[in-house]
Amino acid sequence: MVSIDTFFSKRSTALKICGVTRARDADSLVELNVDAIGINFWEKSKRYCAPENAKSFSPDLAGKIIRVGVFVNATEKQVLACFEEDLIDVAQFHGDETADFLESFSRHNLPFIRALSVNAEGELPSFLGLATTGILLDAHAPGVYGGTGETIDWTAAAQTVKENPKHSILLAGGITPENAREAVKKVRPCAIDVASGAESAPGIKDFEKIRRLQEALKC
Repeated sequence: MVSIDTFFSKRSTALKICGVTRARDADSLVELNVDAIGINFWEKSKRYCAPENAKSFSPDLAGKIIRVGVFVNATEKQVLACFEEDLIDVAQFHGDETADFLESFSRHNLPFIRALSVNAEGELPSFLGLATTGILLDAHAPGVYGGTGETIDWTAAAQTVKENPKHSILLAGGITPENAREAVKKVRPCAIDVASGAESAPGIKDFEKIRRLQEALKC
């Protein structure tokens, strides 16, 4: 398994497959040596995975793959419970979480990713003051909180990566086996985060697509 430090390293681009809802898919991702999975705990998501469902497979993955819990405006107690129950290794926040909320996880010394939306004009939000383990750049869609399948301005994203060498920046938004190589070459993120581009239906993973994504990362 890749370590958390390696996953956030800028020396190469890791692969995170988000929206995992089934134990058999998670096991297959481990067999393929995928770096990380995303388990979406937001009830309105098409890829929602209830904590009770995650308990049936996620603890078995500990030490085999990085488990990222995706949250939207959850309480600190809810997120901490997922860490304490060994469901996740990293938290990913997609909602309207405040800086004070995020700082509480820094105080707990728990790794987390802050997702930030990039608008249609390619304008990137300021995040220089955020003390995070990683920053995820994703497409802006009011009320959707990620998982839109829309690409962002990769040129703007690449400039952000270049101007912020101290931050580990992940790239999401409309990445597919067909465009992943171009995205990685242009942006050079520490990881790409793929949901719809790696499945046949929401929450159902397509392993031929995932193998092609892995090939694309060998550039």
